[in-house]
Amino acid sequence: MLDATMKQQLGAYLNNLRNPISLLVAVDGSPKAKELEELAREIAELNDKISVSTTEEKINGRAPVMAIAKEDNAPRVFFAGIPLGHEFTSLVLALLQAGSHPSKEDQALQDQAKELTRELNFEVYVSLSCHNCPDVVQSINLIAALNPKVTATMIDGGVFQQEVTEKDIMAVPALYLNGEPLANGKQTLADILNLVDDDADAKAAEALKDKDPFDVLVVGGGPAGASAAIYAARKGIRTGIVADRFGGQVSDTVGIENFISVPYTEGPKLVAHLEEHVKQYDVDVMKAQKAVGLRKTDAGLTEVELANGAVLASKSVILATGARWREMNVPGEQEYKAKGVCFCPHCDGPLFKGKKVAVIGGGNSGIEAAIDLAGIVEHVTVLEFSDTLRADAVLVKKAQNTANINIIKMAMTTEVLGDGNKVIGLKYKDRATDETHVVDVAGIFVQIGLVPNTEFLKETVGLTERGEIVIDGHGQTNVPGVFAAGDCTNVAYKQIIISMGAGATAALGAFDHLIRN
Repeated sequence: MLDATMKQQLGAYLNNLRNPISLLVAVDGSPKAKELEELAREIAELNDKISVSTTEEKINGRAPVMAIAKEDNAPRVFFAGIPLGHEFTSLVLALLQAGSHPSKEDQALQDQAKELTRELNFEVYVSLSCHNCPDVVQSINLIAALNPKVTATMIDGGVFQQEVTEKDIMAVPALYLNGEPLANGKQTLADILNLVDDDADAKAAEALKDKDPFDVLVVGGGPAGASAAIYAARKGIRTGIVADRFGGQVSDTVGIENFISVPYTEGPKLVAHLEEHVKQYDVDVMKAQKAVGLRKTDAGLTEVELANGAVLASKSVILATGARWREMNVPGEQEYKAKGVCFCPHCDGPLFKGKKVAVIGGGNSGIEAAIDLAGIVEHVTVLEFSDTLRADAVLVKKAQNTANINIIKMAMTTEVLGDGNKVIGLKYKDRATDETHVVDVAGIFVQIGLVPNTEFLKETVGLTERGEIVIDGHGQTNVPGVFAAGDCTNVAYKQIIISMGAGATAALGAFDHLIRN
């Protein structure tokens, strides 16, 4: 199961175990059960603090399952399926946490997890190719490791297909709590705690209410925000960064091949490096906090109001709120979101194996999605609004030469069709003839660009018709002391490396504003 390099690396990690742990594997004679048992035994061979046993009885109604626990304790963390691929890191962390190795997560969040008083049984359905799923798996595993009232189970949808079908799960990660749907998509530890802790908002507001005004407060934790925070902190001024989620849109990006000096990296890895870099400076990082308002005070400060009611003040503010996937805004889209309407082909593509799907958009992201999906699904129909494809020629040629990809131009999607539970098709209008057509598909992957996260700024700073913040060459908005950077602005190109440069520019602009005022 594990090659020599993986065994060597895992063995080094397992040296951090502080107490014995036990692995219990539920087997049922299936090939997957044999693989899981083999994996458990290979792990146990790497450290004498690990023991393995098997049972032919199902664990929580499932097999194959690996249960992980401190020795002589009831297990609270379970892997239903083979935790390899993107989930191998989740397995390693679960082993270390069972062995009492401390987590690197924010201590305040760990304390919040320990204080939960309800019985919580988390289950998360994943695909091993999903790069967003490990965040959810690792978060619920940590909560379970910290709190004896909590259990956490990762369920590989590819192994337990019947459960996925019965629950109409068509997007991962799909998080369930005590048997009921809780959330879909990428969730951080803070996000999940906010969902299950009734006092989360009050606690967060209380923790933030007495903070002194910052010199520079960055709103947003993507590449622009991280860069701005680092450049501001290096000036020796009081710097804070408040973000709904650290990493922003980059967290959802799989392959990055145009980040200069780094031939290839992946979004989650780059986000981890960004956060680690920010933490090397004296920056007050406030995660899982959404900004909902911006205003100037009579004292010349700028206040940022958060969704939990807290208000942060600063002498200057840098808005780096980023952007999100643009939606089609057609009937049926909201109703069937995560029930066939998807935005991440890497995450959700495996759930449509052998089925017909559509991709909306003929730019690079749309054509790349079509090519990726073609290797998994039965057929891909690409719908492009224009009469030409905007994707790079090399991608277009590859798509056109792929037998199970059909490209339709001059097509305007008008409705998502469903049976009440899931997507069954879509309607589109031929813009050349005005004729309406129906395409039978089980999944629709929307890839039509981004929309800036600036709705809360409409009455405060100057915006373009598209909602982008208007800035000058120094990152300055039309409001003194308020700067902006990255995909939320009217910069010509939306690229990671451009956002980082823009963040640095805005920080230097803010510093110049401070010393002159």
